[in-house]
Amino acid sequence: MLAPDCLRAAQARVLPQLERHLKEAPTAALRLLSAMSYANLEGGKRLRAALVYAAAQTLDAPLEHADAAAVAVEFVHAYSLIHDDLPAMDDSPLRRGLASCHIAYDEATAILAGDALQALAFEVLANDEQLAIATRLKLVQRLAKASGLQGMAGGQMIDLIYTGSEQKPSLTQLQQMHRLKTGALLEASILMGCDCAGLTDVLITEAITQYSQALGLAYQIQDDILDVVSLESNLGKPQGRDAALNKMTYPAVVGLDKACEMREALYQQGMAALKPIKLDTAPLQDLLAFVVRRKN
Repeated sequence: MLAPDCLRAAQARVLPQLERHLKEAPTAALRLLSAMSYANLEGGKRLRAALVYAAAQTLDAPLEHADAAAVAVEFVHAYSLIHDDLPAMDDSPLRRGLASCHIAYDEATAILAGDALQALAFEVLANDEQLAIATRLKLVQRLAKASGLQGMAGGQMIDLIYTGSEQKPSLTQLQQMHRLKTGALLEASILMGCDCAGLTDVLITEAITQYSQALGLAYQIQDDILDVVSLESNLGKPQGRDAALNKMTYPAVVGLDKACEMREALYQQGMAALKPIKLDTAPLQDLLAFVVRRKN
């Protein structure tokens, strides 16, 4: 599926800002800055930034109010990819069609690049003068939760426990793992866009939360499916890696056909969640469609 207009617009908007924040970061360690830039600026869908902007746009917020949040989620996402690819994690040599950061540089530099990107993400949020201090604090809290024990880090730990194990998780355990490892940051991206818009309406908040949860899980299921059926040239990373590592994926636990059915059900749930919102949700709809129809 071709990238929707809102995704292309987000890519065009956020990339120069990523470049600017990296360029302006004072450092005596130029190799570290080079690795951080390599992991951020060389490819990537910018889906998380697009979700921030789409939520803000739906709620009629000025896009400049969402810029810092869009940059921050992209920095955190890049950090997570650097660390995921490390030998101690997924040990992947490719990312976005290029050598993984620890291959292009070295393992120690890659670890530090991930650490520094995570810290820079929170610095960008804290320093954003477009938003009130209370809003900045809310964004920091939301991103921190999505990144740590109750988010990506916790989900990655569960994944590592099951990888290579003879013990298979239940479907409920698999969903919990992926809601944390992958879904948490996707969901946070959408809700951070709402925070930037000052959303207080309880019904709209509930609807967008349901949408974000459906999108987050659908993204991971499609990722698992693509690892089985897609070409490495499309993925930009090694194809079949999940099976080679005996990772617990949806096709491995429920079968490929059932995984496809679950993905479609989540697509319908996400679209249905948006229907009660009497605003222009077209960008959010387009991004959900892209998530479940994408080829990489």
